[in-house]
Amino acid sequence: MRSALERGDLKSAVGLLEALKPADQANVFDDLQPEEQDKLLPKLSPEDSADILEEMPNEEAAEVAERLQTKNLAKILDYMEPDEAADLLGDIKPGIATQAIQNMKEAEEVIPLLEHNDESAGGLMTAADVILKEDMTVNEAIKHLREESPDAEQIYYLFVVDDTGVLVGVVNLRNLVVASKDTLIGSIMERDVISVPAETDQEEAVRIVKRYDLLALPVVDEGERLLGVITYDDSLDILEDEATEDIYRLGGISNERPGDRSLKDAVKSRLPWLIVNLFMAMISGTVLSLFESTIAQMAALASFFPIVAGVSGSSGTQTLTVTVRSLATGEITKKEARASIWKSLLLGLVNGIILGGIVVLIGYVWKGNLNLGFIAGGATLINIMITSITGIVIPLLMNHLKVDPALASPILVATMADSLGYLIYLGFASAVLVFVL
Repeated sequence: MRSALERGDLKSAVGLLEALKPADQANVFDDLQPEEQDKLLPKLSPEDSADILEEMPNEEAAEVAERLQTKNLAKILDYMEPDEAADLLGDIKPGIATQAIQNMKEAEEVIPLLEHNDESAGGLMTAADVILKEDMTVNEAIKHLREESPDAEQIYYLFVVDDTGVLVGVVNLRNLVVASKDTLIGSIMERDVISVPAETDQEEAVRIVKRYDLLALPVVDEGERLLGVITYDDSLDILEDEATEDIYRLGGISNERPGDRSLKDAVKSRLPWLIVNLFMAMISGTVLSLFESTIAQMAALASFFPIVAGVSGSSGTQTLTVTVRSLATGEITKKEARASIWKSLLLGLVNGIILGGIVVLIGYVWKGNLNLGFIAGGATLINIMITSITGIVIPLLMNHLKVDPALASPILVATMADSLGYLIYLGFASAVLVFVL
């Protein structure tokens, strides 16, 4: 494609792109330079352009959209799914978004979706195109479905509302197909419908989709009126985004894609947390400086610094990872927090006894000094127990204070592992050396 673009053969480039599936089209298009994208996009049909922008990452799609002429952007938005169009409009500059909406033919389906926060269920939902009434017959419902389904994003669940728009039931597509044609929808619909208010956080909405194995989740307003639907594919996207965000934050960085982020932005994202780590590491250095005389009396103590701090730090990281993941998926509730802490303490005790015993053996075999082994082993036992507790208590506390536990916890847990590890280890050593030297 690049070769065709360099030759100025836009027809061949368009043909190559149109031969691909939408996800692959977006991958290829995203790899092109901005000037190549600007040459190619006007030559594509609005349908293909809409597919590409829907599949591209949000930031990159917004950059492409902002470079388009307003009328061309409006045509593309008309072919996008309403929720995808709303997301794109929310990501571009307000002035451009306003002009694009004014030039759209299908703006009435998109505008209601712009009223909700991007991180809420209302911001995630798409329009419910096929809506039934309970006094419809199956025959009437199927006729209605045939008229509306070509433009509908999902038809696996057909939601039923009353005359005021209140959600009263849901019909599975299979039940609709197998029922006799004169059967009333009210007699085959499920009345116990799982739904969420529009202001529900998108993560909670996705958890509900996952918990109940739903293909679609209706979104309602305060009066239980149906506003839209969260589809399963959108839920998967949110799960991926949230998991990626937590993984990045555990590393102390913001969301970035290799090769796409400028050096300036990458430094701005990572350097502050490295500086915080630097100052937190000074705590460990201060602890070490308090025991300089102890280290001077037995230089072999320094050999076990990496063991005591490293093993306990790994134990804390294991607990922290499980806790952050459980908080993200809603598996730990306030009622379960106390039991989780006790379980973590017991696990730390068992691991600490085993690893502490191994360290005692290492001290005797490696240095020929059983006292040194007991000092390092005892410190390892106590520090593993402490980091097992901090690895769960700190993220729980951060979550209670409405601070993202994935972002704040790793630095605190690492500092506790190092500084307390040195303090306990060298404190033991100082006490023992009084009797053995």
